Amino acid sequence: MRIATWNVNSVRARVGRIVDWLGREEVDVLAMQEIKCKDAQFPHAEFEAAGYEVVTHGLNQWNGVAIASRRGLEDVANTFEGMPGFLKGHEGPDLPLEPRAIGATVDGVRVWSLYVPNGRGLTDPHYAYKLEWLEALRSSTADWMRANPDGPIALTGDFNIAPTDADNGDPTIIEGVSTHVSPPERAAFQALLDSGLTDVVRPLVPEGYTYWDYKQLRFPRNEGLRIDFILGSKPFADLVAGAGIHRNERKGDAPSDHVPVVVDLDLGAGDEDDDDRPMIF
Repeated sequence: MRIATWNVNSVRARVGRIVDWLGREEVDVLAMQEIKCKDAQFPHAEFEAAGYEVVTHGLNQWNGVAIASRRGLEDVANTFEGMPGFLKGHEGPDLPLEPRAIGATVDGVRVWSLYVPNGRGLTDPHYAYKLEWLEALRSSTADWMRANPDGPIALTGDFNIAPTDADNGDPTIIEGVSTHVSPPERAAFQALLDSGLTDVVRPLVPEGYTYWDYKQLRFPRNEGLRIDFILGSKPFADLVAGAGIHRNERKGDAPSDHVPVVVDLDLGAGDEDDDDRPMIF
């Protein structure tokens, strides 16, 4: 089974490109972020014509997440326990929840599409919200893995964190000045790994960015960030047979500023007597 994550930066603006890529790369499950539309505005017809069922969580022209699958979708959820809300200029426990998470189960694999808050600035309330959001995600993920230790779980999406210095090639992103590289953000990312998750792409693709700003020729200069990830529980990591960062999707007409990150799973891994293992594309 091939699973991908892609911050598409407006699905309506890029639906043709996305659907074409899905077919070309024979992707089974695509987690999307920044769909930037309400559920009713999502271009379902184009995905369905290509053989994909889609679940979405979008409230307006900002944020929004979705999962497309050609292998079915079960147990859909669009929040996790303790997920905080945000409303600029307001505080408290009952703030509106932004559409930043959607999860579904595909052939026994639990997949989450996540759009982690940006943070905006080190002194901005959105930064504190980002850290609170990540801590709630860590806590919920730990609970999921304790409740189902043998279940493959993947947290996929745009984490808006460059975990190491090698993941930051943008000269405008500076520690102590910018978000994405601050010690608290990196510590929050590490806490996800410490909870039992693995960056399943890194061992197979140790180098490479997933995002390049549209400004200042960042892509031609390869001044990017690695901020899109697939983090898996041990049962998920044990299934990974291949991975890739599809850099070429940053080229061409009207690309997203992010590119797809892909993993191939061998769902027959560990079962030597199974002659009907799914093919790895």
